Amino acid sequence: MNTVYKLGVVGIGKIARDQHLPAIAAQPGFELVACASRNASVEGVRNYEDIGALLAAEPSLDAISLCAPPQVRYEQALAALEAGKHVMLEKPPGASVSEVVALHDIARARGCTLFASWHSRAASAVEPARAWLASKEAGALRSVEVRWKEDVRRWHPGQQWIWEPGGLGVFDPGINALSIVTRILPHEVALRAATLTTPSDTSTPIAAELDCVATNGAPVRAVFDWRHGPVEEWDIDIETDAGRLSMREGGKRLSIAGKDIALQAEREYPALYERFHELIATKQSDVDVRPLALVADAFLTGRPIETEPFGR
Repeated sequence: MNTVYKLGVVGIGKIARDQHLPAIAAQPGFELVACASRNASVEGVRNYEDIGALLAAEPSLDAISLCAPPQVRYEQALAALEAGKHVMLEKPPGASVSEVVALHDIARARGCTLFASWHSRAASAVEPARAWLASKEAGALRSVEVRWKEDVRRWHPGQQWIWEPGGLGVFDPGINALSIVTRILPHEVALRAATLTTPSDTSTPIAAELDCVATNGAPVRAVFDWRHGPVEEWDIDIETDAGRLSMREGGKRLSIAGKDIALQAEREYPALYERFHELIATKQSDVDVRPLALVADAFLTGRPIETEPFGR
């Protein structure tokens, strides 16, 4: 029988309620013991105002899942690791690449697991796509086109943190696409140019275009837009010598060379908690910063374009 780890969740917002709490309830390897949030509580467990109070009152916790905005993630993760807890980070794993790298070093020194989770990598189409692209049947990679477009007012209603420094703006969903691309391609990807369209009243972009190149020379282009609707566009098209691989609906549908591929049922967040349990049990960490590094490079080298105010 698998060991059952006592778990605390920090940051009880939309993503925690919609995804994390149901996934934890369905995962027999974790027992949700306590939560911490400034403005919310969870029935049936002990609740605290912040992670400091939680850690002080719950020394028997084995692990912490951090779901608060990325701007506060470093301090929370540091406190948990210093208390000897295993830590799972909701995406993006932090507000900067350097802080995630530092946390990984601290986790190693403390003998703790650090899991920088990328939920879109657990989409049902991702591993079949990765396996095919890595096979001889696919041949050479020729090009990649990413279109990740949605309505910010639908998916982030009233959330101010996304428009503040460290909040990523349109890269909050766009990084999901980058997490898939960096997982499935048989080559590394480097950013060459970017444009960032930013409202005059925000600090982060509402749209972005990235021109990248794979290490075999194939172009990789991504377009992200938060002004799109009412139907989302979460698509990736990959041209190879053997035809086109197309991923739709963020990884829920897959076709290869014109043929629809049968996929397993969608279970992104349950899969993440299974992975977290496995990492703890085997005393390992999983920290891939490549998606965040591409976003950081876009902010570092991208050409800014100002657009009309977003408003509130």
